[in-house]
Amino acid sequence: MDGCFHCGESVPAGSSYQLELDGAAQPFCCPGCLAVAETIIDCGLLSYYQHRTAPAPKADAVPDELRQLQHYDLAEIQQDFVNDKDNLKEVQLSISGLSCAACAWLIERHLSRVPGVALIQVNTTTERARLRWDDSQTQLSKLLAAFSDIGYQARPFQPHQQEQDYNKEVKAYLLRMGVAGIASMQVMMVAIALYDDLFPSTDAGLIEYFRWISLWLCIPVMGYSALPFYRNAWRGLKNRALNMDLPVSLAMVFAFVASVYATVTQTGDVYYECVSMFAFLLLTGRFLEMRAKRRASETTANLTLLVPMLARIETDQGEQEVAAKTLQPGQLLLVAPGSQIPADAEIISGSTSIDESMLTGEHLPVIRHVGDTVFAGTTNVESPLRLRVLRPLAEARVSEILRAQDDALLEKPKVAILADQLSRYFVAALLLVTLATYVIWLQFDADKAFWVMLSVLVATCPCALSLATPTALTVATSRLSRSGVLVRRAHVLDTLPKINRIVFDKTGTLTRGEIALTATTLYGERDESQVLAIAAALEAQSEHPIARAFAGYRQSNMTVTNRENQVGRGVTGLIDGHHWRLGSGAWLAPEQVNDDLCVYLANDEGLVARFSLSDPLRSEAAALVEACRAQGIATTILTGDSSGQAERVAERLGVDKLIKHASPDDKLAYLRDCDQAGDICLMVGDGINDAPVLAGAHVSFAMAGGTDIAKNSADAIMLADDLRHILTARHVASRCRMVIKQNFSWALGYNLIILPLAATGHVSPWVAMAGMSVSSLIVMTNSLRLARL
Repeated sequence: MDGCFHCGESVPAGSSYQLELDGAAQPFCCPGCLAVAETIIDCGLLSYYQHRTAPAPKADAVPDELRQLQHYDLAEIQQDFVNDKDNLKEVQLSISGLSCAACAWLIERHLSRVPGVALIQVNTTTERARLRWDDSQTQLSKLLAAFSDIGYQARPFQPHQQEQDYNKEVKAYLLRMGVAGIASMQVMMVAIALYDDLFPSTDAGLIEYFRWISLWLCIPVMGYSALPFYRNAWRGLKNRALNMDLPVSLAMVFAFVASVYATVTQTGDVYYECVSMFAFLLLTGRFLEMRAKRRASETTANLTLLVPMLARIETDQGEQEVAAKTLQPGQLLLVAPGSQIPADAEIISGSTSIDESMLTGEHLPVIRHVGDTVFAGTTNVESPLRLRVLRPLAEARVSEILRAQDDALLEKPKVAILADQLSRYFVAALLLVTLATYVIWLQFDADKAFWVMLSVLVATCPCALSLATPTALTVATSRLSRSGVLVRRAHVLDTLPKINRIVFDKTGTLTRGEIALTATTLYGERDESQVLAIAAALEAQSEHPIARAFAGYRQSNMTVTNRENQVGRGVTGLIDGHHWRLGSGAWLAPEQVNDDLCVYLANDEGLVARFSLSDPLRSEAAALVEACRAQGIATTILTGDSSGQAERVAERLGVDKLIKHASPDDKLAYLRDCDQAGDICLMVGDGINDAPVLAGAHVSFAMAGGTDIAKNSADAIMLADDLRHILTARHVASRCRMVIKQNFSWALGYNLIILPLAATGHVSPWVAMAGMSVSSLIVMTNSLRLARL
């Protein structure tokens, strides 16, 4: 571009506005375009300039804050992270500055009042938010500015950028911890000389000197290390919300101010060592909590990181590398052995093993041949592949999984909502109890009143209470994702431990849904190869599952003319001048109709052959039903199949109840009857006709090979067609429920024990501070055990 690198307009002679990009100095026509370009690049969106099709509009004079955000309104940039959903725009955001559930509540309350916002959900564990808005009423830049209005920084979630932000945050925490740790050690050494019981004869002038030294050493801790606590507390007060950092900040400020007063007036005691140590231990606890949150949420980020940044494509000019996110349907890909596949694609040349563990949780590679579909992020294990791209990366299965999982993490089950409300009210109650403690102690021992009040304020801070639920839910959801179960609704983990009946569809769920030919019975003079070839030719253009059973017997030299589908019966056609019919026994051989799954072939002379078909059971189906029986869970087969095969499947598996020839309305009515009888049902299905009952069940699972409608209706999706994942999900959900109860018991029990001890003066401020930090770490560590199930 000869003109301005940003807008394309001519650059005035002598202009000094330049920016170095990829080793080359790029010119700009004005400081406005330069500022916008710097903002775009600083946010990690250099790809906008690499993939845009036209210059950007010239930067006008706009407020500084809006200028930094306005590039997010460009369609070229939004295509990387904004999705269309129900005629609305939706984006996943990374939020910095979150400290507790009250922060999430504050953001949700503030953003929900902005015109055009349809949905805002915040997850404090992953530090992300889901925002859905009407683009005709407001712009993304204004919504991001609304976050800044209440003191938070929000940017579109991008895994690589999040990794950089996380590293910066770690460095900042380590620096603050370092300052607080060094100051604490120095203050503690000085404080020892001020202990009257150790050195009762210390000179008064020396005591005053030591106090002033402690004050100067404590100032960096109060002014730098503890700054995040003040910011969060002030942010909440400014927006009329109480958060966990308010009692923490009050305790530190009160103790420091009282110590400064004692130093200046040379009366009373000083507690600089408590303030410094409190800040150090609290920062340490927050740092470990941040690391634990990172571990809890890294699964979803890692899924995206497994998709390669670059892809090798085949063009008329030869091979070349392009950004994976620019791939379009129809382009030809070349993937070497050991490389990740950059997009959902169809194999057009080569056969290989594919490691799909990142999607399905199954670690054994699966064989894929020409015509099979492979997915972005999976690994080509053995042989080179030539692929045809099926869909853009934004629409790939891995992207759909991430969106669905983020939706599940952002939805809050009842127990999480209750915990959020409880922690907010707990802060208010804590402040009232602290004030009452101070007033009561003033009547008995005014000298101790202030320090007892500090102990109560610190010891009962509800950090552990607010972490009890969201951390466990996030870890459990990530654990299920690694096991091949994608949770789409928040209530899944809460409902699964309560189920007492599992309702299965038959075809495609308990059976493989792959009709196979088991036997051929001949009635005429033609041999088996001939009748199979004729049947294959008649079914060549059919999408019916039965047609796939004959696909391997097709002969290229056999053609069919005047083919007609007979609805509910079969197919007819002319082959070499002879009229052939292939279809059901009720149509072609009513006298031979039986309960077997059979297809008949006939011509003008009569029956020629009978093909016996079967839909084999999944290998793990029997073990699942047996495990359900051992756990006291009843089982039902609910199928639209009216043949005898339904009875045979039910008998072979030993299910408790069989309902066959059921329409979608019949299936839904059965679930309602179960509900009235007090049963809590899990529905498992895969077909279009299962969609209503999947949506109407207490909790529902869709098979990996099921229809899109079934998957959209289900509460969870099995990423591999393995029924054992149901038991895995129930086990993890049960353990998650147990861990949440343990966390609540510990958090509430600790506060009930420590409160009377602190209020009666038996707990000093530094002990209270250590107890509060340890309590939070215990809750986080207990939740992380779910990741190792």
